[in-house]
Amino acid sequence: MKIALDAMGGDEAPLINISGAIEALETSSDLEVFLVGDAPTVDSLVEKSGYSGERLTVVHADGFVGMEEKPTDALRQKPNCSIAVCWKMMAGGEVEAIVSAGNTGGVIGAGLRTRLFLKGVKRPGIAVVLPTISGRSVLMDVGANPGARPEHLAQYALMGSIFAREILEIESPRVGLMNIGSEDGKGTPLIKEAHDLVLRGPVAQNYIGNVEGRGLYQGEADVIICDGFVGNVVLKVSEGMASMMMEKVAHQVLGALNGEKTTAEQAFGRVGRSFEYNEYGGAPLLGIDGVCMISHGSSDARSIRNALHTAMTFKNRNVNQHIVEALAAQTAASS
Repeated sequence: MKIALDAMGGDEAPLINISGAIEALETSSDLEVFLVGDAPTVDSLVEKSGYSGERLTVVHADGFVGMEEKPTDALRQKPNCSIAVCWKMMAGGEVEAIVSAGNTGGVIGAGLRTRLFLKGVKRPGIAVVLPTISGRSVLMDVGANPGARPEHLAQYALMGSIFAREILEIESPRVGLMNIGSEDGKGTPLIKEAHDLVLRGPVAQNYIGNVEGRGLYQGEADVIICDGFVGNVVLKVSEGMASMMMEKVAHQVLGALNGEKTTAEQAFGRVGRSFEYNEYGGAPLLGIDGVCMISHGSSDARSIRNALHTAMTFKNRNVNQHIVEALAAQTAASS
């Protein structure tokens, strides 16, 4: 599988991207990575790594979208920046997937410009996997579509369910709609109309209705849908809360231990990592004709490696094909 990796994306770019790519290549013989970024810089680091260069190609790009830049301005001023080149490569069929730990708005903006949507998809959304008390759940959308319409949320219910089934291997994912209360009739006009659409859609039999914010981590649903504004706030609050709680609890517990302190530190480290993107390497942008993995800006080499592997799994399990077929069946049933 050919994947374009935004070498310039992320807080520690390009080194962590190069290291992550090499780790992935060493464990996946059917993977080919295109490192997209400043060629002289990337070439020099690849050479210093000692990697043979097999199945690893450097593609030059002019600049990148910085983490503090306004995506629309950056993309207009730098039309051949690293993430834009990645999307152009996928739109042109040169690669089957892209991975980036760069500016999320830049990744989304460059993608929307290509209009590389799956047939029947009205608006793509980001699906992030989060830990729950009973396992894992999918939250969608977490930032791609802040101004979602009811039909967008209904499609997120379908796409999120397919992702949960094929990637998380949840046989029959329960779907919930994030709301301020669990009772029917709660919420804004957007939520009420989305609720009715999901009830009439293909995931109706697995739809459990409204889910309050606290239900996300209680595992009340396997897939929870919301607009991108709400989802992004939930995600950022969760990250901040997890970091604060781990620091507070670890300080209290470790301060009371003696001989088992090292073991306890390792245990807290494992718990903390469950709130990070590292296991899957990032969050997929569902609904595009291809695969796009959006990694956290603070990703390390392990996370980038896992993002590349998840992109391969996404393709191998035909997630996009399942989405297109389900949307087509829904259209046929309603006509």
